[in-house]
Amino acid sequence: MIIGYARVSTLEQNLNLQTDALKNIGAEKIFVDKVSGVKSHKVQLEELLEYIRKGDTLTVWRLDRIGRNTVGLIQFVNELNEKGIHFKSITENIDTSSTSGKLIFQIFCVLAEHERNVLIERTNAGLKFARARGKNGGRPKGLTEKYKKIAPLVKASYDAKELPIEEIMKAFNIGSKTTFYKIINS
Repeated sequence: MIIGYARVSTLEQNLNLQTDALKNIGAEKIFVDKVSGVKSHKVQLEELLEYIRKGDTLTVWRLDRIGRNTVGLIQFVNELNEKGIHFKSITENIDTSSTSGKLIFQIFCVLAEHERNVLIERTNAGLKFARARGKNGGRPKGLTEKYKKIAPLVKASYDAKELPIEEIMKAFNIGSKTTFYKIINS
């Protein structure tokens, strides 16, 4: 069975191009998300993954509809492959149900790994030269000015024991528990 997946980033964008292409190649069921590609939570994609079975083919109009970065996309398709599910991209003409489609996808994997290794080399070289000039990378130690300003209020809320930590974090727009505890312990 061919299962289609279409995604647009905003509610205003039109899905017709993608859904028409999926219908034209015989998609029997199409799942649609209207959410940015950078968001990890895609409700319809998750439903699709529960619905799809071994021997089915997950088909997309373009690779970027399923994933934003090469490494994530490769991991996703490999997970499908392990479950016996094929993957097809109409625009890039990739079909992992065929030998040549698997080869093309494996070439993508090799190129992605090479790209990642080159990036690591550049980053390490940049850090080495920065250190040689007396500069250290990374974030400065301690709290940012924003968190220093709200620290007394956060501590007071925490000490009052009236609200759960998650609500205090939400109220003060604190992104992680690590940061929250740094504020409390400052």
